[in-house]
Amino acid sequence: MAGRSTQGQGPGAASEPIPNAGAAAGALGDGTQSNPWRLKTPPGTAEYTLHRDESASPPCLVCTVGSTVLKYDLRALDDLHALLKAHGDWMELGSADEQKEARPGTVEAWARDPSNPLGGWYGLRKGYRGRFGMYIPPLLERLGLAELEHNAKGNRMRAV
Repeated sequence: MAGRSTQGQGPGAASEPIPNAGAAAGALGDGTQSNPWRLKTPPGTAEYTLHRDESASPPCLVCTVGSTVLKYDLRALDDLHALLKAHGDWMELGSADEQKEARPGTVEAWARDPSNPLGGWYGLRKGYRGRFGMYIPPLLERLGLAELEHNAKGNRMRAV
C-alpha cells in the first residue's frame, strides 16, 4: 500500500468532464432527484443520498443525511478527481464540520482552500459547508474514479 504522503497536492485541471454516471450506478441510484445515489460514509456508519440539481445556480450535488440537507458545487466531482490525479498518492479525507478547522493536506482542507479551482468552499449552504471529505469521496468511488478506504477512522482516497 502506498505511503500516506499528502505533499505535492495541486488543484490540477480536469482534462474532460465526468460523464453522467447513471448507467454505472445501476440499481443503486442514477443521481437524479427521483432516483438518487444511495451511499454510505467511508466508515460505513451512516447512509445518505446524493443527487444532481443542474437547474440550481450554481449546479449542485444535494446531499441528504436524515433530515439534514447539504449542497456542494457540482464542479466538485471534476475538480476533486483532477486533484487526486495530480496528487498521485493516497490523500487523507479529514472530514470536519464547517465551524472546525480542517487538518492541512486533507481533502476537506482542499475543499475550503481559496487556492482550489473554485476559489474557496465547495459547500454551498452556509453553516453546512463542511463534511465534504465525508460525503463526496464515496460518490467518486461509486463512479469508478477513486479508491477509498473504509476504516473506522483516518480514511484516505486516491484516483484510479
